[in-house]
Amino acid sequence: MYQIQNAIFTVEIDPKQGNFSIYPREDNLPALQKIRLGCAYHLHGSMEQAISKAWLGIEPERKFVESIEHGSIETLSFHLNTDSNGIETHLIVGIVAEYPLVLWRVEVNNKGKNPVELHRIDLLHLHQTEEGEVRYPIAKTSDDLGIFINGWQSWSAARWYAASSKMSVSQPLLKAFQHPMIYNASTPLPRKQGEFSSDMFAVIGDRKARTGFLLGFLSQTRHFGSIYADFNRSNFEMWANGDDARLDPGKSISTDWAVFNPVLLDHRDPLDKYLDAVARENHVQLPDETPVGWCSWYHFYRNVTAKNIEDNLEAILKQQNQLPIQLLQIDDGFESEVGDWFSFNKTFPDGVAPLAKEIEQEGLVPGLWLAPFAVHKRSQLFKQHPDWILRSEGGKPVNAGFGWDSFFTGLDLTIPEALEYACSVVRTAAIDWGYRYLKLDFLYVAALKGRYHDPTQNRAQVMRKGMEAIRSAVGPQVTLLGCGAPLGSMLGLVDAMRIGPDVSGYWKPHFGNIGMLLQNEPSVPSARNSIYNVLTRANLHQRWWINDPDCLLIREDTKLSIDEIQSLATSIAITGGSMLLSDDLPKLSQARMEIAEGLIPILKDRPRVIDWFDSEVPSRLRLDLVNETGEWHVLGVFNWNEQPVDISITTRDFQLADGNYIIREFWTGKIGRLTTEAGFIFKDVPSHGCLLLAVRRLTDEMPGYLGSTFHFSQGMEIAEWKVDSNTIQATLRLPRTAAGEIFLQIPGSNPGAEVNHQPAELKELESGIYSLPVKGDGFAHIKLAL
Repeated sequence: MYQIQNAIFTVEIDPKQGNFSIYPREDNLPALQKIRLGCAYHLHGSMEQAISKAWLGIEPERKFVESIEHGSIETLSFHLNTDSNGIETHLIVGIVAEYPLVLWRVEVNNKGKNPVELHRIDLLHLHQTEEGEVRYPIAKTSDDLGIFINGWQSWSAARWYAASSKMSVSQPLLKAFQHPMIYNASTPLPRKQGEFSSDMFAVIGDRKARTGFLLGFLSQTRHFGSIYADFNRSNFEMWANGDDARLDPGKSISTDWAVFNPVLLDHRDPLDKYLDAVARENHVQLPDETPVGWCSWYHFYRNVTAKNIEDNLEAILKQQNQLPIQLLQIDDGFESEVGDWFSFNKTFPDGVAPLAKEIEQEGLVPGLWLAPFAVHKRSQLFKQHPDWILRSEGGKPVNAGFGWDSFFTGLDLTIPEALEYACSVVRTAAIDWGYRYLKLDFLYVAALKGRYHDPTQNRAQVMRKGMEAIRSAVGPQVTLLGCGAPLGSMLGLVDAMRIGPDVSGYWKPHFGNIGMLLQNEPSVPSARNSIYNVLTRANLHQRWWINDPDCLLIREDTKLSIDEIQSLATSIAITGGSMLLSDDLPKLSQARMEIAEGLIPILKDRPRVIDWFDSEVPSRLRLDLVNETGEWHVLGVFNWNEQPVDISITTRDFQLADGNYIIREFWTGKIGRLTTEAGFIFKDVPSHGCLLLAVRRLTDEMPGYLGSTFHFSQGMEIAEWKVDSNTIQATLRLPRTAAGEIFLQIPGSNPGAEVNHQPAELKELESGIYSLPVKGDGFAHIKLAL
């Protein structure tokens, strides 16, 4: 028996029994006992296992490693086995000194005479029948447990489930249409109650003890990682997918680091140690600015014309003082066919380079959508270069799903000419045409299950090397947005990342006459599905990349109600990701434009998702802010029901400190009071609607700022706030021209007001609560006489 330990863990490794255990030192944290490993491969058509139940009795090597990414790590290296076919396996397990992380990986060397095909490498095999066990602090049954699962790519659902419930999986009838788009081909899709699967990481928690643990990988550069949980049998597995890639004699491969991280479910940032470690491992560098812009897709779709782009550019310039947009992105419809990126639709007779020049000359960032790995079967690329297409084992083009009114396919990036073509597309767009912002979509097609030209590369390696080549082709100065992409493959390579399904002008999935069949689909485009992932993946923002929540639709002629639009706007605003409008701006009413104006400037802060481990769809978010006005909280509360409900706001539900608070709701302007003893009830919150609240700790005797109509935060618009016994002096600062109201608590009677050194009229809304009209061209100076 061997041990490594620090102040948080003890890891015991038992080579004779062929397992290891992870014991946190605190009793309120789960422990994993008797974790087994595995390595399955094919040789001459037969499935073989490279790791035996008892490891070789060779003394392990102990090291103290100084890692640039993670600091001091104490490791033990074990030679596990060399089987009769010459397949040698090693385990490296370590404890990070500075962080609560246990890391381990398996190395596989082919020292035999024959090539083998690696099927999967098990990093964790925990079955009760083999004495493997998760030891929970309190939980006794699956009713006391829960699991948070992460989907494979941008559009895949990320959800929490009660362990006794059933995972939401796309219908079998959609398999050919949608499954290649959203599911990792090597991750199972369980449909039984109590069984779940996840990609890259998952969190399992004891809901009674309010503690749990994360299992996952620090990167996905070498393999795609999968997790499977069967709470009915208490079986848990985590593995690196080999994809049956060939390992030749003399060659070796190592898995990405697997990780165990204890989690406090009610912590203000429960997954921070893991998410930060992933960022360090992948050398993530975050951009300074979060995109604010306009996208053509959700109004014009593939019917967009060059004139539509010019008209919206003109509208952006006319409204720049009120709505400061920096980015204009052309999204699909310009190319003659998907795959034929150098020939153009007749609606773009001069191509897209002149538009980039025009956008740049007006001081905006030109953006362009591309799907560099996708190929439509109607394209000239498909006809002229059939040898570049990724093929199935049967020799047919792989199915990448249904898009552009047809089943389409993709390039085999292990073919050098195919990879160079994809690189030439993005290089031309960025360097020759002048697009400094590229949205790269449908990237998952590079990692479809197929028969690759280079059989030694697995799907994760193909995906990663393809994206590394893309980044190299455009250089570091071009902003890359990944979309429809496996999350782990994009780390450190893209600046922004779509983290949910496409939005839509419909609340629920809708597609022609079969809309009713799609209502419960978790990844089909819809406002509802988009918002769900915006909330469940909010913690990735400003850690792995800039989150892209997809576009904000605010026009009147969608099928979204004003309450649903406000929920969409609230989810985008409070989570801090990029904000792109996608309406025809010349036709947008002023009232709807003001919805977008109230979201600018974007805040970089991440919110706390309070009920992330208690509800399949979170409904309670808390964003803590501070400036000259003091500390306050912005709360987002959502009604996912199909009917209006009364929503009670309590200090306990949002983990607020005891005290007296004043609440102001942004969309309705309603003001209320909240105490530790008594909540405040908002009556009849509409179906699919929300509350966007500013909550300040104030007593009746205290002068204070309560909020405004200028910015959703109801506070960050204030750049100066000074209070003495006689006056309040404030400066309102926004990156735009604006007119609206601010709201204040002013004790006493007959206060006076000036705005920009001119008398202004305070309106008393209730005892001690006032509104004040304010206009400003970037700044407004306010003085109140108490």
